[in-house]
Amino acid sequence: MIYATSNIQIPEDEVREEFVRASGPGGQNVNKVATAVQLRFDVANSPSLPDDVRERLTRLAGRRMTDDGVLIIDARRYRTQKRNRDDARDRLAALIRKAATKPRKRKKTRPSQASRERRLQAKRQRGETKRRRRPVAGDD
Repeated sequence: MIYATSNIQIPEDEVREEFVRASGPGGQNVNKVATAVQLRFDVANSPSLPDDVRERLTRLAGRRMTDDGVLIIDARRYRTQKRNRDDARDRLAALIRKAATKPRKRKKTRPSQASRERRLQAKRQRGETKRRRRPVAGDD
């Protein structure tokens, strides 16, 4: 069971893990042992996710999501299978946690009268400075 939030838990049977050979550190061990983990989670058909979280997770996942709605997390940061497996599960939980937080509604605001006046005063000041830089014409 992967615990993402207090009310969202992902059962083991919804997550598929595949071990593949990883590049990077490990010496000769790299050529012999499949330490990298490819975690697959079917977001589109998961009964564990509420609909609003599913939509936000699909948006957050970006190109890690396949056309079939399967999220693929590739973990190859560590030298051991166990640490890569834990890393992939932690990243999945973090992604679900992020998708579970509802975005706050934006409140429309207007600039205050004083701020509008300050902006116009600054514009007048800049215009005056530029006007003074111009050459004086007419007295030749």
